[in-house]
Amino acid sequence: MPAYLYADIEVTDAAAYTEYRLGAPAVVAAYGGRYLARGGAVEVLEGDASPQRVALVEFPDMARLKAFYHSAEYQALKAIRSRASHATFTAIEGV
Repeated sequence: MPAYLYADIEVTDAAAYTEYRLGAPAVVAAYGGRYLARGGAVEVLEGDASPQRVALVEFPDMARLKAFYHSAEYQALKAIRSRASHATFTAIEGV
C-alpha cells in the first residue's frame, strides 16, 4: 500500500535552501516517490497549525519511503536542509 511523506519546512536561509530544493526531486524519484504537492499555497481550515512550506510525497510503500529517508543520498541533502531550515517530517501509511 502507498505511503506518504508530509513535510512542513520553515526556510531560514533561502539561498542555502535552494541547493536542497534542486537536489531533492532526483533522490525522491530514485526511490519511486512522486510529489503530490510542493511549496504551493497552504490554508489552515481548522485548528491552530501554522504550516510554512509544505510538501506531500507519495511512495509505493513504507519500506521505500524509509529507504529514501535513510539513504546516503538523502542524508547529504538533509544536512543542507537542516542548516537552511527548521522542519517536521511525518511518514503516513496509506489505505
